Amino acid sequence: MEYLLHILIYIGIYSILSVSLNLLVGYTGILSIAHAAFYGVGAYVAALMALKLHSPFILNLLLGIIAAGILGALIGIPSLRIKDDYFVIATFAFQVIVFSVLNNWVSFTSGPMGLPGIPQPDIFGLKISSHIEFLILVTLLAALVFWISNRVVKSPFGRVLKAIREDEVFAQSFGKNIFAFKLKVFMISAALAAIAGVMYATYISFIDPTSFTIMESIFIISIVIIGGAGNLWGSVIGAVVLVALPELLRFVGLPNAVAANIRQILYGSLLVIFMMWRPQGFIGEYFFKQESENQ
Repeated sequence: MEYLLHILIYIGIYSILSVSLNLLVGYTGILSIAHAAFYGVGAYVAALMALKLHSPFILNLLLGIIAAGILGALIGIPSLRIKDDYFVIATFAFQVIVFSVLNNWVSFTSGPMGLPGIPQPDIFGLKISSHIEFLILVTLLAALVFWISNRVVKSPFGRVLKAIREDEVFAQSFGKNIFAFKLKVFMISAALAAIAGVMYATYISFIDPTSFTIMESIFIISIVIIGGAGNLWGSVIGAVVLVALPELLRFVGLPNAVAANIRQILYGSLLVIFMMWRPQGFIGEYFFKQESENQ
């Protein structure tokens, strides 16, 4: 039972990450591979505040969200001025920079040694310690992120995002400030990703930079693509599939070292299969077309 709850908690965390990234990938047509950086910033801000200042969980959560949103602005202002492959390369570079800072600023982040002993959430005197309590909290936060994202995409702001996705020049011809809309959704996506980081840090009680690498960003993108870009429920389905399915390998009896490699092969194979034969994912409404199709 504890193991099942553990998997459900992870599904909730990755649902937050994939739903927040879908605002960029599925609804705005922006492929960012820096999402793990915002995930990590949320985790480290919450962990450092709790360990060094003993501040309450709610404050740590809010500060993590604000810090990730500010980082989103710092990354978005220069990188959103370029497009397509150049933007992907720019976000890749920022992801590497954030990882390098977390890994090498030893005096502040403890570097590769990580931050152990992160206290569990205490919300107005209610201590969150058991798996079922964490699952309830993660589910509530995931529902909140889904609700916020749903309100965003169904608002006039969201309709402009879809217009930018379909035809940026057309949207600009109606007097829309394309850069401003992109920057705002980039910051919203980054801030929501920080919520997952805060929950991960307080749940595991230990973080280190290896949890927030470029491979983690690619994994989150895989969830969005396989679940379905442009559909928030697709992100949830993708999280369920990519988090729960590999866990079945544990019941096959493979050694842990082999199972880890098989898991990566499974992720890669699913991504290739979906990109070739069903690029819109399970229930997606949008997929990145090849250059030849647009010409």
